[in-house]
Amino acid sequence: MKQRPPRYPVLTAWLVGLLLLCAVTTQILAEESEEPEQPEEARPAVQPELKAGTDAPPDTNLPDAVDADIHQQVQTLGASLAQRQTAVLASRERLTYAESVLSRLKDEYESFELRLEKAGLNLTSSYADLLKQRLERLQRQSIAEDLIEGIENKLSAAREEQLRLEEFEAIADPEDDARSQLRKRRSELLRELHKAVTDHIDVLNDYFSTVTTLKNQVQDYQTLLQQRLFWLPSAAVVSKETVGGLYQSAKWFVSQLKPEALGDAIKKSVDERGGRIAFIALLLTVLLIRRKAIARHLHTNGRHIGNVGQDRTAYTLQALINSFLLALPGVLVFALVALALMDGNEFFAALSKGFTAAGFIMFLLAFIRNVARKGGLGESHFHWNPNSLLVIRREIPLLMAFVIPVTIITTSTSSTPEGAQFDDSLGRLLFTLVSIALAVFAQRIMSSVRDYKFHGNFLLFLHVIAVTAPLVLAAASLFGYHYTALQLERNLFVSICWLAFSSLLYYVGLRALSVRERRLTLEILKEQRAAERKVAETRETEDTMEESILPALDMPEMNLKDISRQSSSLLGIVVSALALGGLLILWADVIPALQLFENITLWTIAADLQGGDPLPITLADVLLALLVAAGTVLAAKNLPGTLEVMVLSRMNLEPGAGYAITTLTTYVLVMVGVVTCLAVTGVQWSKLQWLVAALGVGLGFGLQEIVANFVSGIILLFERPIRVGDMVTINGVTGTVARIRIRATTLVDWDRKEQIIPNRTFATQDLTNWTLSDPITRVTLRVGVAYGSDVNEVQGILNQVALQNERVVSDPAPEVFCVGLGDSSIDFEVWVYVKDLIDYMPLSHEIHASITRALSDAGIEIPFPQRDIHVRTLPEARGSRS
Repeated sequence: MKQRPPRYPVLTAWLVGLLLLCAVTTQILAEESEEPEQPEEARPAVQPELKAGTDAPPDTNLPDAVDADIHQQVQTLGASLAQRQTAVLASRERLTYAESVLSRLKDEYESFELRLEKAGLNLTSSYADLLKQRLERLQRQSIAEDLIEGIENKLSAAREEQLRLEEFEAIADPEDDARSQLRKRRSELLRELHKAVTDHIDVLNDYFSTVTTLKNQVQDYQTLLQQRLFWLPSAAVVSKETVGGLYQSAKWFVSQLKPEALGDAIKKSVDERGGRIAFIALLLTVLLIRRKAIARHLHTNGRHIGNVGQDRTAYTLQALINSFLLALPGVLVFALVALALMDGNEFFAALSKGFTAAGFIMFLLAFIRNVARKGGLGESHFHWNPNSLLVIRREIPLLMAFVIPVTIITTSTSSTPEGAQFDDSLGRLLFTLVSIALAVFAQRIMSSVRDYKFHGNFLLFLHVIAVTAPLVLAAASLFGYHYTALQLERNLFVSICWLAFSSLLYYVGLRALSVRERRLTLEILKEQRAAERKVAETRETEDTMEESILPALDMPEMNLKDISRQSSSLLGIVVSALALGGLLILWADVIPALQLFENITLWTIAADLQGGDPLPITLADVLLALLVAAGTVLAAKNLPGTLEVMVLSRMNLEPGAGYAITTLTTYVLVMVGVVTCLAVTGVQWSKLQWLVAALGVGLGFGLQEIVANFVSGIILLFERPIRVGDMVTINGVTGTVARIRIRATTLVDWDRKEQIIPNRTFATQDLTNWTLSDPITRVTLRVGVAYGSDVNEVQGILNQVALQNERVVSDPAPEVFCVGLGDSSIDFEVWVYVKDLIDYMPLSHEIHASITRALSDAGIEIPFPQRDIHVRTLPEARGSRS
């Protein structure tokens, strides 16, 4: 099995093109502002931090019965009223504070958005650094997660209490007796308490709405900051000052590694998380002890691949699990270190985060290396190129040596306020080193792939993109766009790993399909063998029954490319959808930055015919229209086939119904795609309807034949007088229906020529469909025998010949009739029936040959045409001669 080239450089190409587009966009927007916009003398920034209240919702203790102690009831209701009024007052204060925070945050957001809009992208790196600090502050100071849930719980409790009060008040009417004053007081307290509960519900509703709006506003604020930060330089261009910061960063990092603080961190972590640390250490020990056994089991699974009697999909799944277990020890080591440092001081807590991130990267690279190991999953199960797998095994440890230490250092330094100031010096240096390492890794991997598949300019293009993308990002970082480059390269690395995992799932699915196809082929071989044995027993030929000459049940391994196209296409669509969904999640933080394209207006169109405000068409609209167009083309090509495989093939449909459904589905997809593209680009139906009406009139007069053929094609698909695969005769042309298109239908005649016949012909003219409801067709053969032959004997011979032919069906049975006495022969007709019209001519040949042989063996003559000639001499002719 040849290794397929990796497809992730396509995503890299997209990102490089995006960077080029960003450069052009930056230049365009920079022209709008001659000087960078300076921040105003602004008010103090809003800190939208709301904490959940710790007070429980007040509860009213109503007596169990109305006739209970009236004094106790009055005291209980009075206490509940006071508690409720206090809760209402507290909720009003929180609501007032939340509304003030929301109002200030809205004002700050609108002012900040206006300033950024005026400034465009022509901002300094210092301004971008301030934006980054504000984004980090907003991410730290946010709405408490359990605040909204707590408000909902209080609302639910208040509504329940309101209902209980209404029920109790309905049965507690005051009466005219000695205790009427107490009863009246109870009624007054109930009404006041009911009003207080109602007011509390109103306040909580307003509080819930305000907090929800505030949370959405904070998210919008964060999105705006992320969008702008992505396109702004986060640091100055590398200079001597930047190089000088390397010494300071190294000095600071070493100064934080204090043995006393390290021992204190380990002690606190062990006391807090001793159970988890012990469990991970035990699991690591078990994996290290069993590592050789797991590796042997991985190689043992590969021995059964290709053996039709022992091959199973479970072997591939076991190999996948073994590769996972072999990649796990390194991750567990990093997890132990991260847990041991988690409860230390600020630096060691940040260092714990660095080891956690490094453990994730360690697992990804180690898992890929174990998949590519010799005799492992890639070589034995998927038959990937051994040279490429060798390069992967050799280069991944070198890549780990660069990526993992850099991840630990950069993550730990950027996670502390003191270390974050060294991102522009130490961070950019380490980022550049990792980018160079990735470029070298891509160069060696792509070189091995191109050595295996040396032809093709597309691979050369992928090679160039894979090598230059990390270098371009490193250059962008050195020129000040460190934040943008860091986001892109981090997401790009994880995306490549995700695409590799998706590709692994695809090949696992292909393996499962391969095993299934090989088993089906084996079943066919078994049926053929049983049929040959049956023939051998019928002919009583002992030699043919020997096992040595029967076909062997074992078969060579089926190549993955020989699997059913429909099954592999369906698997590819499912895996592609999974990969695309994962990429959308991974790039969710970067997608808000693309909203900047909505600010680039390409043209405007009138919104309505009354001269309203023009509707701007932005670059984002055009890109979305192109995406919809590409999706429509892919869906029109692949979705009908997928529908056939997934749904229609499992339904008991009449012949041709599936083709009609898939064809109509294609039409609908194309129409929806065209309408969506037009709508996205601003072409409204109110403007198209006049054009459609004019086109309708023009079609009615000038293109009526084409319209008639189109409508006739729709009728053919719904009514189905003809279907794909039917044998039809029309206007003297007989052939098999190959395709039913919009304008015409294609017939393939007996000469293998394609006849293109307009659809209107099938809908309006006489048509013979040989296989519409019953494919069985009668074949009439005429035979003449000499006079003097026994009619009954001839009838028996002809009937026996018809019954012995394998093409003749038994129901209806063959029939033989003596139909006349000719000039030279007694004429017979033989009626036989075939199950397929394609057997018509072969059957005619076989029956005629058999009849000739059978009549000759029976001594019955098939006469030549005979004519009696009478010669008469006239009298005048005799006299003249004499």
